Amino acid sequence: MTETETNAYDVVVLGAGPVGENVADRTRAAGLTTAVVESELVGGECSYWACMPSKALLRPVIARADARRVPGLRQSVQGPLDASAVLAHRDYYTSNWKDDGQVGWLDSIGADLYRGHGRLTGPRTVTVTGPDGGERVLTARHAVAVCTGSRAALPGLPGLDAVKPWTSREATSSKTVPGRLIVIGGGVVATEMATVWQALGSRVTLLVRGKGLLPRMEPFAGELIAEALTEAGADVRTGTSVESVTRENGTVVAVSDTGERIEADEILFATGRAPRTDDIGLETIGLAPGSWLPVDDSLRVSGHDWLYAVGDVNHRALLTHQGKYQARIAGAAIAARATGESLVVEPWGAHAATADQAAVPQVVFTDPEAAAVGLSLAEAEEAGHRVRAVDVDLSTVSGAGLYADGYQGRARMVVDVEDEILRGVTFVGPGVGELIHSATIAVAGQVPVSRLWHAVPSYPTISEVWLRLLEAYRDA
Repeated sequence: MTETETNAYDVVVLGAGPVGENVADRTRAAGLTTAVVESELVGGECSYWACMPSKALLRPVIARADARRVPGLRQSVQGPLDASAVLAHRDYYTSNWKDDGQVGWLDSIGADLYRGHGRLTGPRTVTVTGPDGGERVLTARHAVAVCTGSRAALPGLPGLDAVKPWTSREATSSKTVPGRLIVIGGGVVATEMATVWQALGSRVTLLVRGKGLLPRMEPFAGELIAEALTEAGADVRTGTSVESVTRENGTVVAVSDTGERIEADEILFATGRAPRTDDIGLETIGLAPGSWLPVDDSLRVSGHDWLYAVGDVNHRALLTHQGKYQARIAGAAIAARATGESLVVEPWGAHAATADQAAVPQVVFTDPEAAAVGLSLAEAEEAGHRVRAVDVDLSTVSGAGLYADGYQGRARMVVDVEDEILRGVTFVGPGVGELIHSATIAVAGQVPVSRLWHAVPSYPTISEVWLRLLEAYRDA
């Protein structure tokens, strides 16, 4: 019988997506030996089935929409998109689902990669079952970081498995354009994928159980995007639930709560996320398999001074850039504890993830784009802040008119009237994704409104909306 190999490291990272990579980068930079375990592709969900492929698919869609709003150019871009070229562009940005480049990067920082399924088998211990069935035991002197991310959550509809529905993975990696596509959900994945496949030639039916799209943003964001999707040809239905789904002779049939039958070639469920923690050995350390992992602000799991949960698995902010931010904080905290350094854990300190609760930015790459940071008006009021919302029609800004004929958009600034700082900012309109970092700086930096008056926007840019928002707040 072959003896199981055991290797000791300062840090063991479970999951080699962007979050795990960043934890490894920070611990290696601190001089700690680090092992990284990955069961699929190094680079994770973001690189192959989420951020990169979805935005590669969306970019031609948005570029064409923008060009159609520019005099002298719109007549040249009236034809359909070249779907095969768009899909090839997507394939390029996923490196054709090969991870050689990312493996090379891990090697360049001196982290050791173990391919296979990693499970906790006790405190500070991870057992890796490789593709050949062999096992290796990794022990961690200082920390194990769980960075396994999340997966698509499917509803408990009878017979759903037999239908072989799309999740976000299939929606971003499909090699063909379905003639008809049903999209279930009203969040980011649902709206972005409805935008993509409608533009590539699918007849899209978007079924939303709630009152509108993008429920976590200001209501006007979902309203403007729903209008645009409808104008593009999609059938957007709110207040609609799906009671059953079957596949009959290759055709998907969804039956709504009103009894209506809706047919399509494929059906995408974009109905939330679940943590990838069901088979990583949590039960061996007294935690529930399949659960989200609660953490303190240094990303350490409650009750386990050696265990960290970073990124989606802690359910604080399910966004790649926020997970990478948490990874930088966690890596610094692990290094500080390993060397006996004092931690700075007060809000906005070097070892405290604060922005993932107070200043989370997000861009939805639909047409129009929606971008927001911080709290919506409803969230700020629910949190007990005394706030006032200031709205501006983006079409009144000179830069918006130059950007596109018939520009339509809206901006909102949520101001704390006691502290005179911004609690949240939302933009909706073409090109607004590039506006959101200025808002992020204002919210995260708690920049007083009086100082923002001295941040002069360049003319004529869409950023002049900042001046209009401040004027509206002053004059109200």
